[in-house]
Amino acid sequence: MDYIWFRDLDNLACTGNFSRAAKLGNISQPAFSRRIKAIENWVGVSLVDRSQQPVVLTSAGKQMLEAGQQALARLETERNHIREAHSLPDKYIVTFGAQHSIGWRFYPAWLQAFEHAFGPIISRLRTDDLPNCLKDLKAGELDFVIAYNSEYSNSVITLPNSQSVLIGQDRLIPVCKPRSDGLPIFDFENKTSLKIPSLRFGANAPISEHIEPLLEANNLNNRLSVVYENSMAGALRIRAREGIGVAWLPKSLVAPDIEAGLLVQTGEAIWETKLEIHLYRLHGNLNQLTRKIWAFLSVRESVPLVTEL
Repeated sequence: MDYIWFRDLDNLACTGNFSRAAKLGNISQPAFSRRIKAIENWVGVSLVDRSQQPVVLTSAGKQMLEAGQQALARLETERNHIREAHSLPDKYIVTFGAQHSIGWRFYPAWLQAFEHAFGPIISRLRTDDLPNCLKDLKAGELDFVIAYNSEYSNSVITLPNSQSVLIGQDRLIPVCKPRSDGLPIFDFENKTSLKIPSLRFGANAPISEHIEPLLEANNLNNRLSVVYENSMAGALRIRAREGIGVAWLPKSLVAPDIEAGLLVQTGEAIWETKLEIHLYRLHGNLNQLTRKIWAFLSVRESVPLVTEL
């Protein structure tokens, strides 16, 4: 017995013609006829009245079709119930992906605010380069990806079937080590011909898409000399604290260093990039819990925006 036979029987009842029913089932007419004969042999009586055109189901055929449709509906219902049961909050692990600079300080604060409003969830964070996070999202290995947006770049705008919700705000600011008097050791007000050492994200780092246009717009590249590159914000942060140069870093990341006097903001106020932090999902990567999370976050007031920490 093959459950597809019932779909064949239904197609035949709808069309009254073996050829058209075979096309609906995307098989050849001889193969379709053999499958109808197979279900008749399984039941033990004729299910189709072939003596008239269009053909019709016999009373036994109608009875079996109804029973088969009910059985299929029950099977699909039970399958959906099983899938839903395995995605319950007490069993399903919600997986987030984020860039390293988001994962260090913003994500823990945001998750705490979210769980306070929504309720506790079992979750896991995977910090990686944004392209790897997006690749894992497409593969279904992540439920959500958290990424930056700015007026200069939307890093995931080309991701098909994606949706996003705003969950936070931050700023990229130029910072360096302070002098003993608290002023920046690299002062842009100094009009000497010496270039200021720059700590930059690598060209392939997505966060650089939010910085490089700012530097070009303010003609800063002519005043900077790159002395160190790294795709990790944490590595640039360490070098800045050592006094190696100036780095544009998320305010949320360096706020503790500024408060402790290990770093200081330098340059002009307009040399900042305002960042929006968005949570992304793919429309097809859904289950009961992630649908609830998305519906909850879609109402902005449910979880207040987490801003610079």
